[in-house]
Order: sequence, then structure tokens, then C-alpha cells
Amino acid sequence: MEDLSTKVSKVERIDNRPFDAIRPVRIVRNFISYAEGSVLIEMGNTKVICTATVEEKVPSFLKGEGTGWITAEYSMLPRSTKERTIREAAKGRIGGRTHEIQRLIGRSLRSVVDLASLGERTLWIDCDVIQADGGTRTASITGSFIAMVDALEYLRQGEIIPCLPVSDFMAAVSVGKVDGEIMLDLCFEEDSRAQVDMNVVMTGKGQIVEIQGTAEQEPFERSEMDKMIDYAAKGIRELIDIQKEVLGTTAQRIGQVSEQCESS
Repeated sequence: MEDLSTKVSKVERIDNRPFDAIRPVRIVRNFISYAEGSVLIEMGNTKVICTATVEEKVPSFLKGEGTGWITAEYSMLPRSTKERTIREAAKGRIGGRTHEIQRLIGRSLRSVVDLASLGERTLWIDCDVIQADGGTRTASITGSFIAMVDALEYLRQGEIIPCLPVSDFMAAVSVGKVDGEIMLDLCFEEDSRAQVDMNVVMTGKGQIVEIQGTAEQEPFERSEMDKMIDYAAKGIRELIDIQKEVLGTTAQRIGQVSEQCESS
């Protein structure tokens, strides 16, 4: 694969990674005994526990519609950060950042699932950050995909749903402009001084699910955005390869929704 990071630069990353490299990734499947699907995902020093729970009902706006729903909750443990973060439950309200991330996770997962095949059931995705070093929302999406697939496969094997209703793989990664250089998968130190901060969610076919990009200090060029998306696409391909390895034989069922349903 072509190295996208060929430009000679005096800038070095904190961990000496190439500009277009993701951090080391570790995913532990079935991390929680009680959940229908669960993983511990580590991207560098960021660690998130993702669980998927099946609930035999849907939100009120979907009752009687014969279709399912996928929704997410996200939280950070008090000492997931260098200084203690007050629990949102103690504040009595959920912050705007948390709402935004929860919606992003839910939208991303729903984009690759045939909700009608779920019946009137809800998949609750819980993402708990136990250690934060940048990229917690993107790690949550990448890990939650595996937890979600395992929960759906649990339903399929129990003959509760007719097929594994997942049309494609999906993962997410951060990318940005730091010290004038485009960099992939930012750690907290890089993110905190980034001129541009972007999160990208893509499918295994390379289709874009969502892009969240912000100029933190000054506007950026269209060519820089294109380069950031190229870097993100490279990183997401690598993350999906890891997802496939972790899911093992279950990965072979992904992308065969209509074929499986027709034969059921």
C-alpha cells in the first residue's frame, strides 16, 4: 500500500509514529460475561468497554411499526482522565458533548443494519471510557460494531431473527492537522494543540457515514481535507481488517443480509 506520509518534515509525533499510522490496537471480545455482545478496545492508551444489550421493546415512536432500533449511551469514568472528572449523574444532567457522541455512535451503527430484520427490539450500546488519551468516540464506534455484531449473531443463532442483518463493516478514526502536518489517530496531546480536528466514520466499502471536522484555529484548505480523508480511509481499512480477525467466522456473514434472509 502506498505510504501517504512521504513529505519530509522536521515535526515528529510523540510516539514517533508516521503521520499516516494508527496507534497499536488491541480488542478483547466477550469481555463482559453478562452482555449479549461486549469488547474491550484499546487504541494506544485509550481504553473503552463496549457492550450490546438486547431489549424486547422499542421506543414509543416505533411501537407497532414492526422494526427495531439501535441506540447508544457513552460515559467517561472519573479517573479515565489525568484529573478526576465529575460523574454526569452527580451533576444531574448529561452534557452536550455526551449527547453528541451518543447520537454519533447510534447513527453510525444504524447505518449498516437492516432494522426491519430486528423486529420490535432495541439494541442498547453502552460505551464506558476507562482511560482517555484522545479518540474516545471513534474507538467507541469501532469497538461497538463488534459488540453489536455479536449481539445480533446471538439473536440469529437463537432463531429469534432470521439472519445477521449487517450490510457492511464500519469503523471510525480521528485525523487532524497538528503543527502544520496532517496526522492520523490523534492522541490527547496532539488533539489538544490541533489546528484542525476531524472524526471520520466509514464502511468497509469505503462509503462515508459521517465526517465531523472543525478548524480550531484558522480555516484549512480543501486539499488538506482531502488528505485527511485519505489518511482516515487508510486507518479505517486497517481497523476493519482487525475487526474481521477478531470476529472470526462470524465476519463471513456480514454483507450477506438479503441472501441470508431469503434462505431463512
